[in-house]
Amino acid sequence: MSSDGKLRNIGPKSAAWLRQTGIHNQADLEAVGALAAFIRVKRAGFKPSLNLLYALEGAILGCHWQEIPEERRQELVLAAGEEVAKLPPPRGKRVPVAGPVITLRHDEDEGTMPEPDFGFDDPAAERD
Repeated sequence: MSSDGKLRNIGPKSAAWLRQTGIHNQADLEAVGALAAFIRVKRAGFKPSLNLLYALEGAILGCHWQEIPEERRQELVLAAGEEVAKLPPPRGKRVPVAGPVITLRHDEDEGTMPEPDFGFDDPAAERD
């Protein structure tokens, strides 16, 4: 933690997200852990990128987030994916269910478009 009380690697927007989930300082972050803090932010409805997860880990370890070893990043990503999958869908949003795909074929007179039927008589056709 820097001398001004800010968490390392954490910008103002991410810091606001963390505060809204009960993480106010380095001690709070260390007590919760990077993964749980990231999941709290997701659960609160925010849309953090994986960079926040790396930044949180870096803040705990006292290093820049880009210094997190690739192996550890992959561990964090896998664990985050498992935890995010357990979260309920956001309130007020329905997850669309895909319907069946139907393919229509018009084998007769391929290459020509059928006349549209709009459900009413075409006055121009009556004049012919």
